[in-house]
Amino acid sequence: MTRRSVAEDIESAAKRIADMPRADLQIILRRAALMLRNVGGVPLEPATADALDSIAAEMKISRLDLIQIILREWLETNAYLPCRAIDEESETDGSA
Repeated sequence: MTRRSVAEDIESAAKRIADMPRADLQIILRRAALMLRNVGGVPLEPATADALDSIAAEMKISRLDLIQIILREWLETNAYLPCRAIDEESETDGSA
């Protein structure tokens, strides 16, 4: 069952909620909950996933944290997000 078909089932049930048998509604809601629980994020090509895993391990952060950093920096660089102000007086670990 795909996410699209689950979404269509939920929309259909919402349109006819008064006529929907309780058991059918429970099944649809359980399927939706299962789909939400098992969301794994964006599927990546194996080479991309390996590169991200390698970089994340080198930086000692999770792949999700690395993806968030990359995405935020790309959005800032391309003017989709305002650049964060850097506190000139704060100390760094030698990496900027």
